[in-house]
Amino acid sequence: MEANEGVKNHQAAVAFFLGIASLVAIFVSLLALSDIFHGESDLRLEWMALRVSFAVIFIFQVFALITFWRIIRRNNSDRL
Repeated sequence: MEANEGVKNHQAAVAFFLGIASLVAIFVSLLALSDIFHGESDLRLEWMALRVSFAVIFIFQVFALITFWRIIRRNNSDRL
């Protein structure tokens, strides 16, 4: 049972880190989109920031969905 608790603690830590990284990514995206809207001369850094932010948010969403799916599957198998 302790190994299962370790996995849960690890998943919680990863989820917390990805959640914080997603919040930072949203803020960075806002700043990048603001620069793009105002027509800065060189927008390569802004577009790269948007790509990285998208990747961070996408990874967080996939991790959350997989974790949620495992919890649902585990709860359904306990009922049988």
